[in-house]
Amino acid sequence: MKNIYFTAGPAELNPKFEEFMRQAIDEQIGSISHRSGQFRKIYQHCVENLRTLMNIPASSGIFFTGSASEVWERILLNLVEHESFHLVNGSFSDKFYKYAIAAQKFAHKFEKPIGEGFSYGEIEVPEYAELICVTQNETSTGVQMREADIHKLKRSNQKRLMAVDMVSSAPIPELDLDLIDTAFFSVQKAFGLPAGLGVWIANEKCLEKAKRLAKYDGVTIGAHHNLPVLWKNYETYETPATPNVLGIYLLGKVAEEMNKTGIETIRKETDEKAKKIYKYLETSNLCSIAVKNPEHRSKTVVVADTKKSSKGIIEALKEKNMIVGSGYGPNKDTQIRISNFPSNTMEQIDTLLTALKAME
Repeated sequence: MKNIYFTAGPAELNPKFEEFMRQAIDEQIGSISHRSGQFRKIYQHCVENLRTLMNIPASSGIFFTGSASEVWERILLNLVEHESFHLVNGSFSDKFYKYAIAAQKFAHKFEKPIGEGFSYGEIEVPEYAELICVTQNETSTGVQMREADIHKLKRSNQKRLMAVDMVSSAPIPELDLDLIDTAFFSVQKAFGLPAGLGVWIANEKCLEKAKRLAKYDGVTIGAHHNLPVLWKNYETYETPATPNVLGIYLLGKVAEEMNKTGIETIRKETDEKAKKIYKYLETSNLCSIAVKNPEHRSKTVVVADTKKSSKGIIEALKEKNMIVGSGYGPNKDTQIRISNFPSNTMEQIDTLLTALKAME
């Protein structure tokens, strides 16, 4: 039997992954030049389907990187001259903050304990912060920031740029990308693809800021694939250097398939599956919900506190060909993490919950 992956990434592969891979092999995608007309069509196809799926405005550019972590650095170098502000409530939002320190920016942070989220009314942005950095879904703790709170935060800070990390939730959140300046994600989570491709969305305000910073003495926007260079190539559906052509091809295919299903259907199914998992955890004798505030509970990465060592639960599920993630960092032995991505079907969720109930 094949394993079923309920891991937070790399995650369960898209059901049509093998079909799309065979098509890629038949079309010899692994050997084509990134300067060819064939690649430009692949880039364009992927961009057009992502625009439809996530309602990305035509004026924003869509770029490809090696990972989402790379985008942290690209954003900080291209959009911040002096000061950034970070909402930190887990390992990945903290890494975004630490990248700013490493990039020699004056980084502010508003930090919450693990398992707690942010609401608009409690956030005070420092006076001179140029960029607000938000993690919509904190993979390590299973905490989300609601779209409405993100939108309110941006509307009350129109003169500042806002970056949103959507790594473990895109395309599920209904984020207003006409309002948000830049967002990014990777493909090995909700898109159900192998790791190795990051996607960066940025608007023209970001491009203007990067071009302005590039003219300043003592400021670098990066030697490797800075935003103006990426944008110039993007205008002809090209990349500065050879990208993950196969990854872009597969992402375009998966985004197209998601559009056939419809994003509203995908979001509804995600909500229904999340509710089923949380309902089980409310009465379980084995696990409990780690995130206490219902408004801050992730729909795509459910984190549960375990009432005994998580290792035993993980191993017992593995024997049944179900792979769940351990807790992250200090919570490795006291939590499990369950993915609820589009590739995880309702039937798979039911099977997992049945197995957990049998352990009680």
